[in-house]
Amino acid sequence: MKRPLKVFIIAGEPSGDKLGGNLMTGLQTLTEGAVEFQGIGGEMMQAAGLKSLFPMSDLSIMGLFEVIPAIPKLKKRIKQTTEAAIAMDADVFITIDSPDFCLRVGKKLRAAKPEQYSIHYVAPSVWAWRPERATKMAKTVNHVLALLPFEPLFMEREGMSCDFVGHPAVNESRPDASEIDAVLGEIGLSSDDNIICVLPGSRKSEIKRLLPIYMDAIKDILKSNPDTKFVLPAARSVLELINDQLACTDLPITVLDPSSHDPLVAEQRKRAIYAASQLAIATSGTIALDLAKQRCPMVIAYRASWMTERAVKRLAQTDRANLINIITDSYVVPELLFNKCTPQAVATSVLELLNDSDIRDSQISACNNAMKQLGEGHENPGLRSALSVLNAIKINQSGA
Repeated sequence: MKRPLKVFIIAGEPSGDKLGGNLMTGLQTLTEGAVEFQGIGGEMMQAAGLKSLFPMSDLSIMGLFEVIPAIPKLKKRIKQTTEAAIAMDADVFITIDSPDFCLRVGKKLRAAKPEQYSIHYVAPSVWAWRPERATKMAKTVNHVLALLPFEPLFMEREGMSCDFVGHPAVNESRPDASEIDAVLGEIGLSSDDNIICVLPGSRKSEIKRLLPIYMDAIKDILKSNPDTKFVLPAARSVLELINDQLACTDLPITVLDPSSHDPLVAEQRKRAIYAASQLAIATSGTIALDLAKQRCPMVIAYRASWMTERAVKRLAQTDRANLINIITDSYVVPELLFNKCTPQAVATSVLELLNDSDIRDSQISACNNAMKQLGEGHENPGLRSALSVLNAIKINQSGA
């Protein structure tokens, strides 16, 4: 009987959890189920068969300085994870994004097991800021799975092998009218309503900083568009915090609650809201690709601590943060970052999109372009990433 492939895999936030779930499913398909997983992940990876060592939310901390208060807990989790990875003696150690945690575990694992083969999923955006990260990563990572087509060159320059595998968003389904109507009907809305999707993020720090800004912006939007409805598809990990913040307002914001649905159904419901919306107000991140897949125009915003913002501005290599803008080499998506992220600026950008069909059409065209570049219509990125992993392991074991 063939020995199962042993995989230790880590994701630290919801976007990585989605990538991990797709990768795990791809590995199960290509190995015909002969694969064993251990590690850390969220609901998508758990649905694919992972029993997480501890809640993934323990690692969902964003910002250079926001992480400081959590250092003692993170050190404990690093030690726990490293010990579990050593004990498993896996064929491959896979980390997904979250480099501040993942690469620290990788460094300790490499020190204990110098022969451990290591793969990192999501190339660090060295073209955007902190280019030295690739050099640092190469000390503990053998192979990289890249989401963007131009990233392999940056990784290969540092001695790592790298494959462009695309992003799972490109192969996600686009809901039809009946699916959209069903989800809208469940929350008391219809396709005749003017809907704006509100996406404040999946981390507690993002909800605390950005949701109040979005709520104030919504007040301004309603002054000129009083019939607009707002839907907030909540991440399970921050649902309670979102409800607490909305409890003190009478704004027409409906929360799309994922808690009574399994992860895959919850994702399908979110996609129906993206497709039904005229546009989205979204916190900067890979959510841009999910919105682009549904051809939903967007306004992107972000705030962090003063120290984090200052550091990012100093280290940035590009003046763009939104993936659609970066992939299409454009500025079509409004980016309201740091001190530009105010309720007034958000409301102004939203109203411009609502009132100008040419601007909306330009965004939709850019979304089409970005999806094409990321491999829409080609092989599923979950299978592409799994194939890349298996090929990399094979090459390593053959000594090539």
